[in-house]
Amino acid sequence: MPREYQPPFEIRHLVYYREVARQLHFRKAAETLAVAQPALSRAVAQLETALAADLLNRTRRGVEITPAGRMLLERVEPLLRSLAAIPAELQALASGQIGQVRVAFTGLAMATVLPRILREFHRQHPGIRLELTEMPTAAQLTALQAGEIACGFFHPDAPTPALKTRVLLRERNGVLLPVSHALAARAKLRLRDLAATPFVLFPRTHNPGFYDRILAAFATAGVTPRIAEEVWPRANGIGLVRAGLGATFMTPSEAQHLPPEVTFRRLLGPAPESRLVLGWREAPVAEPALAAFLNLAAACTGPKSATA
Repeated sequence: MPREYQPPFEIRHLVYYREVARQLHFRKAAETLAVAQPALSRAVAQLETALAADLLNRTRRGVEITPAGRMLLERVEPLLRSLAAIPAELQALASGQIGQVRVAFTGLAMATVLPRILREFHRQHPGIRLELTEMPTAAQLTALQAGEIACGFFHPDAPTPALKTRVLLRERNGVLLPVSHALAARAKLRLRDLAATPFVLFPRTHNPGFYDRILAAFATAGVTPRIAEEVWPRANGIGLVRAGLGATFMTPSEAQHLPPEVTFRRLLGPAPESRLVLGWREAPVAEPALAAFLNLAAACTGPKSATA
């Protein structure tokens, strides 16, 4: 153990001194601590020797605390309270009542299942702190493997070794159009109707699986997509649609609350499917705080499938 963590006194010396300093009476302090008065006096004297400071003035009228003793008492109180709290805090940590969970998410998660999960989790587990970070799928997979996040809401591409996932959402995408678009008045559209419309997508490296499903849907519809911009995060793409710079894909669940400058239309025929999972590193036993979050997420999203 490093020498700086080996003080020349024990915790009992601090406990004994604190009681004498609080009562300013050795006999009363000894009775409170249930120790012999001579042993108490020796312990306080040993502490003064170890600190090379007079902590108490002993007079015929009683005991007076010195400036050095007052400073020590101010330091000792929070230290002893902190030490006394350790057993209860460890039990709370082990039972999932306190802790911290680092969670990553994509825009689809925040627009659909995540707000309810967060609301319920904070209500049921106020002692657990969630550290939230928006992150594309590819970055989440890397962070999960490296242990930089505890779990993530992302879009699966293929089975990933050492990760477990729970399917939360599978939905066909529709299109988000500016209200000024020539086709915005139609109730339903097909991709081939949008052959001349520029699209706002995201960089393929962020989510290769969904990007390729988009291209496959265009190919099935016999259309070559016009990709005007590739941006991230998702909110930036929606902003470009609001500005009239193109269309983008969106699930019905995401389209519940839209600004007035855009409109959502379902697609007939070929359409890319969005898939959202909750993923975490496979382990014999999950950390209690993480286990609490995974259980709450499962309860909020219903009986979905879990896979390795």
